[in-house]
Amino acid sequence: MPRKVLIDGDPLCYRACFSPTTETLDGAIEAVDGYINDMMRILSFTKGASKTPEVFLTGPTNFRYEVATTHPYKGNRANKEKPEFLNEVKQHLVDNWNAVTSVGEEADDLLAIAATNYGPDSIVSSIDKDMLQIPCGVYNPTKNEFTEVSDFEGLKFFYTQMLTGDTADNIKGVFGVGPKKADLLLAEVKNESDMIEVIVEAYEKDLDYLEENGKLLWLRRYKDQMWELPNREDYLQDVTTPIED
Repeated sequence: MPRKVLIDGDPLCYRACFSPTTETLDGAIEAVDGYINDMMRILSFTKGASKTPEVFLTGPTNFRYEVATTHPYKGNRANKEKPEFLNEVKQHLVDNWNAVTSVGEEADDLLAIAATNYGPDSIVSSIDKDMLQIPCGVYNPTKNEFTEVSDFEGLKFFYTQMLTGDTADNIKGVFGVGPKKADLLLAEVKNESDMIEVIVEAYEKDLDYLEENGKLLWLRRYKDQMWELPNREDYLQDVTTPIED
């Protein structure tokens, strides 16, 4: 069976609108269509992908803005100006590529839910590294890189982000823990239980802050899912004060 392709439309729209050759709406639309068509040719030829993708876009509402109480979610992007034609290009994807726009969540969540439904043979196309927590094929069209992500690798990527945070979304993680230290902390883990032990210790059992970050970083696998620390009750004793950066 051909592999289903699930496309993150947001970065393609931005890329099309910011293209140095884009001076008109028609130019931006031509650019975004070209990106998708080129991508589908590559994936069809090299990965046996189906020729009809599903495209997803992020709408204006997102539960993460309410979850983030320690640091404002995407607070570092507050003053960034959106490019001309962005809304029109997104509408073009809705009208001509049957793009689905998220409500109360992000396109990333819709991508993860769809990939979970289609299974590990599905392919998510996105420049967003967060997709590496989903057990499926992940294609970065900008770098022309393809990665097959296993269940274990996806979980490890998520728990690595729990340690490092995500600067792109203003999620701070554990103070003083960068990618190299996170790799060391998770070097010997064999399963998710081991990963949980590592992050609980790293967060000094500040479970509220830990769960806040988990809810922000986790990509939903089914509708309205909200991440929770497994077996939280086992860690409720000896809770310390919140970590501050």
